[in-house]
Amino acid sequence: MKDLEKRVAEIEKRNKKVEEDKGWETSFTRRGLLILFTYISIGAYMWAIGVASPWLNAVIPSIGFLLSTLTLQYFKRWWVNNRKK
Repeated sequence: MKDLEKRVAEIEKRNKKVEEDKGWETSFTRRGLLILFTYISIGAYMWAIGVASPWLNAVIPSIGFLLSTLTLQYFKRWWVNNRKK
């Protein structure tokens, strides 16, 4: 009986971690950090290669990246629903 209780406790622990990971994946904090790091990376790269107005030009790819991450959940849901059929 103790083995069963231990297994249930391990499953519950794993489920809690999965829920926390899912919460992080869909959080506004994660999305904000993604857009910030993307903006900084692209802006620094554009500045390094001498693009005119690198920080202004880095806005568009950053927003594009953010939009792509926002739409992935819808495409995933569509894919999962169509795969079951």
